[in-house]
Amino acid sequence: MHPTDAEIAAYQRDGVVVLRQVLTPDEVGDLRRAADQVAAAPGPLAVRMADDAETGRFVEDFRRRHDLPALDRIARTSGLPEAVAALMGSVTVRLHHDHVLVREHGTAQRTPWHQDQPYYDLDGHQTVSCWLPLDPVPADESLQVVAGTHLGPWLMPRTFREGEAKWFPEGTLADLPDIDGALAGDPTAFDVRSYAVEPGDAVCFHFLSVHGAPGTSAERRVVSLRYVGDDVVRAARPWRTSPPFPELEGVLDDGAPLVHPLFPVVWPEQPPPGGGGVPWKAAATP
Repeated sequence: MHPTDAEIAAYQRDGVVVLRQVLTPDEVGDLRRAADQVAAAPGPLAVRMADDAETGRFVEDFRRRHDLPALDRIARTSGLPEAVAALMGSVTVRLHHDHVLVREHGTAQRTPWHQDQPYYDLDGHQTVSCWLPLDPVPADESLQVVAGTHLGPWLMPRTFREGEAKWFPEGTLADLPDIDGALAGDPTAFDVRSYAVEPGDAVCFHFLSVHGAPGTSAERRVVSLRYVGDDVVRAARPWRTSPPFPELEGVLDDGAPLVHPLFPVVWPEQPPPGGGGVPWKAAATP
């Protein structure tokens, strides 16, 4: 799977692109079974965003590939690693983590607008998150991404429920604009991309892209696989990141390349000499 020149250019320009039918039907089936297993038995990092039999259940879980072999296999050996290498312009691709999201029989609760990278313990620009729908999703219920926001700045991460500043002290980062309010007054106020997608498609977006998701009228199972490239390094944080990687404490220093078994090289299929990567330059941290 290799994106076209137009798709690569769109990703570099907008921070988001949709790739059609990247996964095979068998891979989609395996991911559906993995998502159902997560919904039935959430792991220790799971978060129940909604848990009401009447209005819908919504569970998110992280880092499950270690106990779900099919999820691990697809993250490593499907067409995705080659595709994201091209989108990022990276020689090497490492798998950072997996994220499973299951909205059972429709859940009205919205996922607020946010960037992912401020929640993580990494710096760098070569990043791609692959949002993989396992059920058909119409455009008005699909992932929404604000084009161009991958170029920065970093915006204040807040708790989804209470809206409290998370980790970074209040006032140290700019706040997200009122995207919904602005769009209500002017539908062209922000360039929001949202795609009708089928199982097998991948919405690929940058870790800094501002994104969110509306509620859904039907079951929506999604697996997000997050990949990093040559310039990404560890950013040691004095707080528990989401997801957390306590195994890195005292092992990977601040600014160190992510050379660790937790982040396997998945492209090229055999690591280049030296264990992966090319000379890197750490991105500026706010």
